[in-house]
Amino acid sequence: MRTLCASTLIGEFFVIGFAGLVAMQTAGLHATTVWAVSGTAMVLSVLLCGMLSRPGAVQTGWALQIGLIASGFVVPVMFFLGAVFAALWWASVHFGRKVDEAKARFAAQAAAPGSDAA
Repeated sequence: MRTLCASTLIGEFFVIGFAGLVAMQTAGLHATTVWAVSGTAMVLSVLLCGMLSRPGAVQTGWALQIGLIASGFVVPVMFFLGAVFAALWWASVHFGRKVDEAKARFAAQAAAPGSDAA
């Protein structure tokens, strides 16, 4: 699960950065505000890559997905990109857990006495 989720988060890092560049061109927004919000989200996405095995990391990732979708109120294309990354996050968590379960099952079979896998 960690590999799939980390890949999604790194992709989000770049999308958030590019969305920040677009948001800077929006009238009424100061660059400091844009980069405070975008920078925080970018740092969070990178930090989550290393914290995926800890409790609450997946839930924090979902909060990041909601924030990414909500950023569509500033940069409208982010409604679409946020939804795409939310779907990728779901797939990463869902299928990543299935892969982890299969790996654990195969490791248990290989470690069982009388197995021919060794």
